[in-house]
Parts: sequence; C-alpha cells; structure tokens
Amino acid sequence: MESLARLVLRHRRWVVFGWLALMIAGGIAAGPVSDRLTVDFSLPGQPGYEAEQDLIDTFGASTADTFVPVLTVPEGSTVAEQEADVAAVFDAVRTELPQARVVDLASTGDDRFVTDDGRSTFALVQGPEPTGFGPGFEAQLQPVFEQAAAAAGLDTGLTSYNLLAAGGDTEGPSVLVETLFGAVGALAVLVFVFASFLALVPLMIAAVSILTTFLLVLGLTYLTDVSFVVQFLIALVGLGVAIDYSLLLVSRWREERAHGHSNEEAVVIATRTAGHAVLASGVTVAISLLALIVVPVPFLRSMGLGGMLIPLVSVAVVLTLLPALLSSIGPRVDWPHVRHDDKAARGWSAWARLIVRRRWLATAVAVVLLALLVAPVFHLKIGQSNTESLASSGPAFDALQTLEEGGVGNGVLTPIVLLVPDAEADAAVAAAADVPGVRTAVVGGSADGTTVVDVVPDDETVDSTSIAVVDDVRTAVEDAVDGDVGVTGTGAIVQDYFRAVYDNFPYVLGLIALITFVLLVRTFRSLLLPIKAVLLNLVSLAAVFGFITWFWQDGHGSEAIFGVSATGAITFWLPVIIFAFLFGLSMDYEVFILARMREEFDETGSTSRAVVTGLGRTGRLVTSAALILFFSFAALASSPGTDIKVLGTALGVGILIDATLVRALLVPALVSVLGRWNWWLPAGLARVLRVAPSPVATVPEARAAEERPLAPAGVTGGGDAGGGGQDGVR
Repeated sequence: MESLARLVLRHRRWVVFGWLALMIAGGIAAGPVSDRLTVDFSLPGQPGYEAEQDLIDTFGASTADTFVPVLTVPEGSTVAEQEADVAAVFDAVRTELPQARVVDLASTGDDRFVTDDGRSTFALVQGPEPTGFGPGFEAQLQPVFEQAAAAAGLDTGLTSYNLLAAGGDTEGPSVLVETLFGAVGALAVLVFVFASFLALVPLMIAAVSILTTFLLVLGLTYLTDVSFVVQFLIALVGLGVAIDYSLLLVSRWREERAHGHSNEEAVVIATRTAGHAVLASGVTVAISLLALIVVPVPFLRSMGLGGMLIPLVSVAVVLTLLPALLSSIGPRVDWPHVRHDDKAARGWSAWARLIVRRRWLATAVAVVLLALLVAPVFHLKIGQSNTESLASSGPAFDALQTLEEGGVGNGVLTPIVLLVPDAEADAAVAAAADVPGVRTAVVGGSADGTTVVDVVPDDETVDSTSIAVVDDVRTAVEDAVDGDVGVTGTGAIVQDYFRAVYDNFPYVLGLIALITFVLLVRTFRSLLLPIKAVLLNLVSLAAVFGFITWFWQDGHGSEAIFGVSATGAITFWLPVIIFAFLFGLSMDYEVFILARMREEFDETGSTSRAVVTGLGRTGRLVTSAALILFFSFAALASSPGTDIKVLGTALGVGILIDATLVRALLVPALVSVLGRWNWWLPAGLARVLRVAPSPVATVPEARAAEERPLAPAGVTGGGDAGGGGQDGVR
C-alpha cells in the first residue's frame, strides 16, 4: 500500500487525468447502459420454466401474467340469460387478438366461471411472453374487451397479479433523482464530519466511481445479459460505498496531519493504514456478490457480476485518485478548519471505556436486543407478495373485489397450467378437479398433440405455504395419466426458484464465509477475530430478515410509511440479494473498527486500550458512514414497486442495526471479553497464509496492560485512552 501511494504521488497528474477521462466516458455510457439491461427471470433446467417454454412454443401464450376480464350483466338479469352476449364479447377478443389464449364459460361449459349471484363471469386470458416492464399485452386487451362489452351493454373489469402490483404506482423518481437525493443526505453528514469544504471531495470520488462503473457495465452487457436492477445498485450502493471508503481515508489523512506529518507523508500513512482496510473491505463486498454465480439463475448471476464492479471500482478510485487529490489540493479545501483530529472523539472514547468496564453486561444487552429482532424470522415466508398488499383501490382492485364478493377466490389470478397428451386430457381434468383447494379444472386448448389444462385454485399460489396445492395437483395428475406432465404457472415458478436458489444457497454461504475468513485472517493476523466477524455478520443478517418479516410480511408499519399493506411473503429473489450486499457492506465496519484495534494493540499490547482507542477513532466514522448508506438506501426505497421498497428498507435498516447495535456495542464488548486471545494467530496457519504469526501475549508487561484498570481522561499515567492512539498509552 505504501508503494502504491508513493507511485500515485509521483504520477498524480496522470492519475487525475486518467480518471477524468474515464468519468467522461462513463457519463456518455450511462444512457446506453439502461437500454442494454435485460428483464430476464428465466430458470433454465427447472421443470416449471421448461413447461412454460413448451406452453409458449405450442400455444404462443405465457403464464407470466394471467389477465382476468370480468363481465357483469345489468341488475335484474343473469349471465345465463345473456349467455350469447357474454360469449360474443370473448369471441371478439379471440378474433381481434389471435395471439391470446382465452378460456371462458362458453369454451368450457363450466358454470364455475360464474359468480355465486349469477351476475358476473370471468375468463382466463394469457398473452405472449412480456419483453419488459410498462404497458404490455393489457394495452391491447383492454380496449378490445371494453368496446365489445359496451356494444352488448355489459359492465367490465380487468384484473391480474401484475395490474394489482402496479397499483397506480407505475412511476417513481428516476435513477438520477434518487442518486441526487442520496447525495444531498451524504453531503449533510460529510459537512458534519469534516466541517470544511473537504466534504465535497468524497462526493467527487463517488461521481467518478459511479460513472466509471457504468462504463464497465456497458462493456459487460456485450459479454452477458445484465439485469435492470444493476443500474439502481450502481447509482445508490456505489454512492454510499465510495463515500464510505473516502471518509475513512480522508479522516486518517487529517489525523496524521494533526500529528505533525507533512502533507505527502500523511497521504502515505493514510493509504498504508486506512487504505489497507478499504482494500480488504472492498474485496470482501465484491466476493460476497461474485459468489452469486454459484446460483444457477441468470438474473441473480448478472446482479452478482454487475454488483461486484461497484466496490472494486470504488476501491480503485479511493486508493489512487483520492491520494492524488489530497496531496495536491487537500490542505486548500480543508477550510475552515473547525474540527481538529489530533485526539479521538471524547464521546466515543467514553462509550468505549464504559463497554470495557461493563463488558459482560454490554454483551448481554446486545444479545437480548438482537434476539428480539431475530425472533420474527422463524415465520418468514418466501414467494411473492399476496394480492392484499398490491393494491387497495383502482380498477384492477375493483374487478377482483367483484369476483371475491361473488365467491371466486383470488386463486383465479394464479392458475396452475398443465400440459398433457391429448388422449389423457379427460383423466387429467378429473384428477386435478378432485384435489382439495381446487375450484375447477378445464381444457384450455389443444395443439400438436398436446392439451393444456387450466386448474383454478381457490387461493393464490404465491408463497412457500400456499404452493402446496401445486404439488398436490402434480401428484394427482401424474398418478392418473400416462406420459409426461408439464406443470407451470406462478406457483410452479415459485417452486423453481426454491430449487434453483435455496437448494444452492448453502454453497453460496459456505463460499462467501470461507473466502471472507481467509481474507480477514490476513487482514487482522488473528484466528478468532475473523470467526467472530463471520458469525456476527450472520446474526446481524438474521436480525435484518427478522425486521423485514415483521415490517413487510406482517405489515407492522409498511402501510403507515409506504401505503403498502402486509405482503404476506418476501419475494423469492430478495433474500439472496439482501444477503449478498449486506454481508459485504456490514463487514466494512467490522474491518474499519478491528483494523484500528489491531493497530493499537500492536502499539500498546493492551486489548482494553485497543478497544477504547479503536472505537474512539472509528466510532464517529462508522456511524457517519452508516448514515450515508442509509440515505442512499432510503432513496432506493422511494422507487416504484414493492420489491424495490423492500430491498431498500432491508439494506438501510440492516446498515443501521449493524453499525449501532453490533459494531458499536457487541463487537467491542466481545473483543474486551476475549482479551489476548483476539490477537492469536498460530505460526503454522500464518505460514500457509504468508503473514507474520501472532502468538498469545504472555510477557508480564502485556498481562499487566490487560489487567490495569482504565483511567478516565485527564488522569496522570492513564491519559485519554482514546487520545490519538499513542498519546498517553505508551
């Protein structure tokens, strides 16, 4: 790191001009990137997905969203009395939209397509596979349907899962607006931390990092598909990560200048110490995201590849451009110099001394609070949001209400679609109709020797508990017919994600934990600290999942804050993304704090003083960094769509939980409890990892340093243990 810093200082102009050129190119690339991002939720090799492809190839229709047009006859009449008019409406849809697959009362003769009061009837309409977001097949279906119904004097309604999910919230702030919102919040925090124009420097670093990442992602799109979600992550996560890393390096630079070092030497020392922590943190975040390539889901793999670039680019910019800027314009922009950095924050030093003195009590308090946060996770349900959380008003909601009031359950929105040989159609219909929880099963069409059977369950099949009926139908039909049976639909696709994602998740977790452990052993030169860091990260993540279960799934606050009622489940891809990002981002704070503690222990030989000085020096930085990321994720939560809101709140709350409850309370308490064993690294393992060993301190001076009570600030002989790392400690 020192060699890198001196190389940058020798060629600072080339470094600045090089990054400036990349930033300009990134600004030009940012527009085309969004046009090249994909909306791909495919699951190659999974049975539900393969059956879906067979349905599309044979019938030209997709179960991605089943539209349910509803017809209501005038009061005083019944559907049976106007059967010809009703049939004519859906025939008009077939004629005008030949690419649609329409299943209705006339085509099936099944009176369970009529509500209990006899006044309303519905159809199942599936169109071609959607190619993106925004208005799709419904834009063609609705005018044809409404015009035909108006000619017959019938009232209409149109609903579907996606129409309910839109819920009138089809627009939201752009990526640029969200980024600016996050930047304003970050600037406020930076002004508080630096109290000078130096607060603008991390924002400059973030701008270079974000635009350069967009440039690299543009290149990545020519090699593989990249998910549309990546653009939000680059802008907002990139903003937070780049500023966090800059904050650490700039703060250490100011500290070293306050200790009397020249400007260039302060840059070198800051890069050698804080820069080393930044490198370790960035690599950890990148690895936690890159591990998503283990999951055989293109959507998640692309997010892993695209997301990996965010911390790597931020690290590269912070370790090269930032030292170049600090060495040239740093002292001039550090004005007015109101806040001084020769001593650690008194408040954080006092807090650290209190934790050291009450280490067991602090540990117990943190464990109890975390346990309360974790508790709801045990009834977490994975799948898709239930319809009640999608919309509480609007035409799609009204159409669904008409059906539910007429005794038709919301399972009509998520039919189970079977593909069977023509000769087995009747047997498949009979077997599926007899399954408990099924409203009806009908033949929905035949082509090329294959019959499609539509099975309408009573209740929607969207999560890990409600999809049981899909298995029951599959088992019943496979037992009743000869030949292959394809099963698709929303419930089957949810099952596919369970198999593809969560069956492979232990491998993802193991890979991330192992690589992170190795990196942290090298960073801390310790065996226990990396183990503790990985375990605490997992506990912190469990607390986050407990929170989103309580807040979103159970609806304790989601409606009051976001106007979204209880989702009933967490969308299947969210837990993996939340885990991948938070595992790495949370580890940032662990590295920042423990790296400084390790440095102070090497200076003093005292764990207690290492805790006080380390937390005194990093506590304000970690809290400020957490607030910056929180503002970024709050901006993300303002995006349209419930899933993105869940992602933003999970990441934001996760960062706050980790930076306060875990890193500011539990971590220092446990380090204090473990004492000299924190710093132990056996010689054999050290040789394998090519770092210096760290034997357990056994000399009398070290033991005395551990056992000596900490004196409060100003007491002769003890000094302020948080005062500058060396002042009063030696």
